[in-house]
Amino acid sequence: MAESLNPAAPHHLPAFITAPGETDVLMVITAVILALSILTFGILFLRLHTLPERLAHKSQKIQFEIVAVLGLIALFTHIHAFWIAGLLLALIDFPDFGSFMGRIAGSVEKIAGVRPPEEAGEAESAELAGGKRVSQSVGLESRDPSPVRPERKKKEASHA
Repeated sequence: MAESLNPAAPHHLPAFITAPGETDVLMVITAVILALSILTFGILFLRLHTLPERLAHKSQKIQFEIVAVLGLIALFTHIHAFWIAGLLLALIDFPDFGSFMGRIAGSVEKIAGVRPPEEAGEAESAELAGGKRVSQSVGLESRDPSPVRPERKKKEASHA
C-alpha cells in the first residue's frame, strides 16, 4: 500500500519533519549544540572565576592563599564582593617585609653573638671535634654554649 498524505497536509513538507520511525536529525544536532554550548559556558565561567587566583600565582604574591580562599568563598556563596576583593588583592603588590627584616635580625644576632640556626649545626659538629667553641662574630673563646634560636619552618617557595 502506498503511503498517502493527509488531504489537509501540503504537498511539500519541510525538511525538519521526519517520517515515523526515522531519526530526527534536527533534534540530534540541536542536542549536540546545546551540550557543547553548556560545556563551553562552564569552562569560560570557571576560567573567569579563577582569574584572581591565577594572577596572584603567576606573580608569586605573598597573599596567594588569601586570594584563593576568597575565590572559593565567592564560588560557594555567590557573593560577588568576595571575588572582587580577591581580584583587588591579586592586583595589589604588598611590600616584602620579610627580606629586610631577616637581614636586620641577622645583623642583630651577629652583634649579640648569637649564631643563626644554619651555622649552629655546623658549629656543634666543630665543637664536638675541638672541645672549645670560638665565637665567629666577636672572636671570643667560651666554654658556655651560646644561645641558639629554635629553627623555624621554611615556607614553601612555590604553590603548585
